[in-house]
Amino acid sequence: MINAFCHHLQKIKVCFTTFAEKSMPANPYSSEKLYGLNHLRAVAILLVLMYHYRAFKHPGWIDTVGKFGWTGVDLFFVLSGFLISGQLFKEIERSKSISLKTFFIKRFFRIIPPYLFTLFLYFSFPFFREREALSSFWKFITFTQNYGLDVINRGAFSHAWSLCIEEQFYLVLPLLLLVGIQTKMYRYTILFTFLLILFSLTIRYITWNISVIPVMETDDFWKVWYMKLYYPTHTRLDGLAVGVMISFLMQYSLKFQKMVHSNGNTLFIAGVVLLGVSFWVCNDQASQGASVFGFTCVALSYGIILMSAVSGSSFLSKSKSYITAQLAGLSYAVYLSHKGIIHIVQEALDYFNVETSGGISLCVCLLTCIAGGLFFRFVIERPSAKFKYSILNKRNESR
Repeated sequence: MINAFCHHLQKIKVCFTTFAEKSMPANPYSSEKLYGLNHLRAVAILLVLMYHYRAFKHPGWIDTVGKFGWTGVDLFFVLSGFLISGQLFKEIERSKSISLKTFFIKRFFRIIPPYLFTLFLYFSFPFFREREALSSFWKFITFTQNYGLDVINRGAFSHAWSLCIEEQFYLVLPLLLLVGIQTKMYRYTILFTFLLILFSLTIRYITWNISVIPVMETDDFWKVWYMKLYYPTHTRLDGLAVGVMISFLMQYSLKFQKMVHSNGNTLFIAGVVLLGVSFWVCNDQASQGASVFGFTCVALSYGIILMSAVSGSSFLSKSKSYITAQLAGLSYAVYLSHKGIIHIVQEALDYFNVETSGGISLCVCLLTCIAGGLFFRFVIERPSAKFKYSILNKRNESR
């Protein structure tokens, strides 16, 4: 098996050796023309909402429906790895370099203003907090909150952990790609992403044996499990690496592009089947199998489904939906604010003696989360986007 894999890597190396000299033809199925990615974003945010809603008063069926909602974050990781690296790969193909200033300006005005506003709400208005205690402010500002996060005792805005990982990814990826270009190692991107997945899997195995097993029968189990296995960046690289790997292949391998665009619906079925197997592996989240191999299985499953979403032959890419387009556009703002909003809504419903564990409360909470996302869009995100484009336009004019 190892020899076969090495032989396959050698074939990949040969395919990509001359990519710098050969310009790939434009992809006729460019993801910007597809609707599949919007569907996946919408699914991701709904999964997260159902999973986190279990922490509040809820109908009994939410426990079943939302059990695997934590994988919504993994789907977001796969999407981010694919989309962000895809932008950089296209820029490299076009200009043989990366404009770090342009990249970071775009990321800053997309991510930071809504994030800072959410921090303002959490630190200025205690009633917005779904839990009493927050992590230190400096950890949020430096995007290091995912390290040493005590979700049991400092659980307010704990879901910012995934934003920390993504920000660290945005910071490191373009720098690594630039180093790869300068050192002629860029062609080995597939190998590096595979090694990242293997690295995370290995670290989880070591962490399980060193940090988790000793507390298996204690009250600190979940605190340690989340802190050491679930939240750290180095244990959660699978999804981002899978996204980058698919993006690189879509950019530079005609055979891979052809395979994806010719088998869209087949890939969807394969991805869903593998996702079902992944859910079976992760059924007991506290098990060694789920803790060590589960994240990798989920990332690969969503990676295959993403391939279907960008395939020109897939029903996902051909099906336009206003609802999923809007949910996708609101997903970041809803992710930031949903816990605080659900907490406030249920407190208000309690005040008016309205049952908060029923379906009516659920609908009101979800609709209010969407309303909160719309507030973010019009008050924060759109003005930030206008300011971003004005800066970028000035930079282009000055060249």
